[in-house]
Parts: sequence; C-alpha cells; structure tokens
Amino acid sequence: MNARGTTTNARDDSVRLRGGAGRPWRRLRAGLRGWGGVGAMALVCALAVTFALLLPLSQPYDGDGGAVIGGQGVAHSSQVRAEDCKKPQDQSLSPSGGDGKTPTVDAIKARKDRRLIVGVDTNSYRWGYLDPNNPSGELEGFDIDLVHRIAQDILGDRDAVQFKAIPTSRRIEAIQKGEVDMVVRTMTINCDRIGQVAFSAPYFVTGQQVLAPKTSTITGYNKTLSDKKVCSAKGSTAYDNLEAGRKSGDLPASADIRTTVPNQLDCLVKLQLGEVDAVVTDGALAASQAAQDPAVELKGGLFTDEYYGVAMKLGSEDLVRQVNRTLENYIKDGGWEASYEKWLHPTMDQGDKKSASATPPAARYK
Repeated sequence: MNARGTTTNARDDSVRLRGGAGRPWRRLRAGLRGWGGVGAMALVCALAVTFALLLPLSQPYDGDGGAVIGGQGVAHSSQVRAEDCKKPQDQSLSPSGGDGKTPTVDAIKARKDRRLIVGVDTNSYRWGYLDPNNPSGELEGFDIDLVHRIAQDILGDRDAVQFKAIPTSRRIEAIQKGEVDMVVRTMTINCDRIGQVAFSAPYFVTGQQVLAPKTSTITGYNKTLSDKKVCSAKGSTAYDNLEAGRKSGDLPASADIRTTVPNQLDCLVKLQLGEVDAVVTDGALAASQAAQDPAVELKGGLFTDEYYGVAMKLGSEDLVRQVNRTLENYIKDGGWEASYEKWLHPTMDQGDKKSASATPPAARYK
C-alpha cells in the first residue's frame, strides 16, 4: 500500500512523473512545440501519467482496506427520481437531520488502512493535476484541496486519502461498484445522475463553453460550428448538451459531434493535433486549458448552467450529510475562497473583474 496521499490506480501501483515516460512521448512533445511551448510540454507529462493511471479499475474492495460498499440493500425512496427532478442542485440532504446513525462514515473510520478513497482527475490543470515541476509529486488543485478538507473532517488527518484516477466516463460506475467512497472531479449535478448516485450540495457553478484555436472562425456555440468536428468527453454533460442541441436546432445539424474521449483533456490534445476543430467542456475547465496553451481561447459565453457536486453512493446518507457539513464550514471559514484565489483566480478572473464562479453557490436542501 502506498504512503498517505499518493495517487494509485486500482492495482495500487505508485505512479510518479519522473522516470521513463518513453520515446513516444518525446516525439509527441516535439510535435506540440508550436502549441504553447512549456505549457504543452507540461500537459504531455501529465498525460503520460494519466495514461498509466487509467487502467481498468478493480472490483469493489472488501475487508479492512477497501472502499465502502455502502448502501446495498438500502431503500432509495429518499432519492429524487430523475423523471420528477427539478433543480437537481437543490436536492441534497441537509447537514443536520437523519436518525443519528453513521454506518458509512463508521466503516471508513474502522479500516485498518484508515484513509478516505476518492476518485479524482489527475490531468485537469488547477483542478486536479500532477505538476511536473513539483518535486513532491503530490496532486494539486481546487478539487484536491476540497478532498483534503473532507478527510480532515472525517478522519482528523487531511492527508488520510487514497486518490484514484477516474476517467470522466467511469465516474458513476466507480461509485456504484464501491471502488471509491466518493468522486470529487468537476462532476455536474443533473437530473439523470441523481438517480444513479447521491450528490452533495453544489460547491461550484460554471457552464458549458466552446474552446477553439485563436485563428479559428468559430465564435461560440452557434452556426459557426457548421461542418466542424467537435470533441467532448464520453459520459459528460458536454456531450449530452451537444446531443440536445442537435435535436433542438441550437446546434447546426452538420456539426460532427461523434468524437468522444475518456477524459475531457484528451480533447485538447486532439485539438492541438488538428483532429478536431473545437472542444466543448465546462467553462472552468476550458479556462484552465486555455491557460495551458496560448494558441487556443474560449469562444463565446457560457451556454448552460453547471453545478459541481461531490458524488457518493446511493444510500450513504450519513456520508452525504457529513460532506455537506464540511462544505458549509469550508465556505464560512474562508477555505473555499482561499482555494479559489490560489488555483482558479489566475485563469478565470480578468484583472479586477471577478468571474461569476468566484462566489460559491448557495446550498438549498430538499
């Protein structure tokens, strides 16, 4: 088992940035020199780690060291049915309430290897990523700060975390199979998902946006996407919105949305290689990608509202209430604001003009 706070795949292998990324990565780095220099090279280093990490995750753990298989056999009557859903970001459980029992949290505390097991991203700049210039090799970012705070509140140790790299396309599956206790990975709360996993109250608000080369004639989510290849992550709200836009006519019928990838950052690589014309992803992530590569930029404004939440297994109500209590305190004591200033202010705010995302969303419980 790795030391506390290290990143593992399901086989619990340590992965470090240093040492042996391999010759193919050198060739790719050379090919990206015109796409942002140092930023692109850092991106490729991060991708090298990510491809090593994104091996198939294991089956659910059991015993002292494993993820909680919480909620099995628990009635889901308290969960909002997707078809009855309105304002999914307001459907989480209040920090107070319940019957006072904490079976999921107790199971986490009772592990021999007393750590929280969390699915995260490792290649989203300033959200959850491995900085090749950081000699410690530790994960950094806005989402990672939140994970450390949750671990502190549950286990009394901010570093009592086992991070697992989870691709965008496997976030829900990893939770349902009990491979992780929770996923903290820029995951949007929506009506479909709240029928599959339990969400915390929202901790961030953004929206979908278009990313394209600065030289592109694309101006946003509009008719300029006609006959263009658009990339999105498989299982993401970006793809769902593209599909819906095709049906509603908001997106030109000739826009090619067939290109999907396991992780949204893979879209940036395809954009850099000229394999697609544009990327659609959350505006917060798009801003970070634009910061990595000065040859691309955000095109047009946000065209949806997206609320990020911590995702957990259905039935783990005590864990949901605990996370919501952490979020309330994290916002009240300035921890959220400090993390935003450190990680997101440089990419999302323009001088003295604050992004709408600079204010945490208000929690409203069902």
